[in-house]
Amino acid sequence: MKSLSIVGFGQFGRLAARTLSAHFDVLVTDTAPGAETIAHDLGVAFGSLRDAASRDIVVVAVPVAAMREVFAALAPDLRPGALLIDVGSVKMLPVQWMTEVLPAHVDIVATHPLFGPQSARDSLEGLRFVVCPVRGARHEGVAAYGRSLGLTVTITTPEEHDREMAYVQALTHLIGRSLVNLGIPDEQLKTPSYQHLLELCALIGADTFELFTAIQTQNPFAADVARAFVGEARGLLDQVSASPSGSSRP
Repeated sequence: MKSLSIVGFGQFGRLAARTLSAHFDVLVTDTAPGAETIAHDLGVAFGSLRDAASRDIVVVAVPVAAMREVFAALAPDLRPGALLIDVGSVKMLPVQWMTEVLPAHVDIVATHPLFGPQSARDSLEGLRFVVCPVRGARHEGVAAYGRSLGLTVTITTPEEHDREMAYVQALTHLIGRSLVNLGIPDEQLKTPSYQHLLELCALIGADTFELFTAIQTQNPFAADVARAFVGEARGLLDQVSASPSGSSRP
């Protein structure tokens, strides 16, 4: 059984530990209070960052804003032939940092699980998992393992990932977070379309604002999509106000 570490033991790190512990000797590390107790409750080992770096496979599951610092801290202790995987919600920046900071003797695969604890609470079957080759040829093995868990795997480039995620994720989270902040109610006369909005709020409302910020600011294509959406919404309201029916009063 290969040894694997998870650096970062937040919501996704815990989901990963529960899933991967059936197939790997898992160790987790995190500086958050209570992390060691939670690890023991899940039946996985807890250790230092140096302990984590010594494993065959190292999965970095920290917020994107902290990744470069974590990569640099891991770099001196990564063993030759190790595989490092990130699970960030954007790909171009982490890939740039990994190739700059990590030693040449380490293979690198960038990934993005397009799910979290809420959507994966019942099963991983059919959920999407993105794999981006970076260094070495082990992305095929990562993809095959994802498929063995029932995930729908897509292999693509970091740039194409971020271009698509500007719509699929950044725009969706912008709309969903706005609705969560608005506090849209569960109305008696709701339509199926409105029910979808409520379900979107339920999924996105559990995510941290840190994740939302990363999705909006660290994807180089997200800002243009957000501006276009806000501009279209404003333009539609201006158009309605300017129309004869919009300006009439009962």
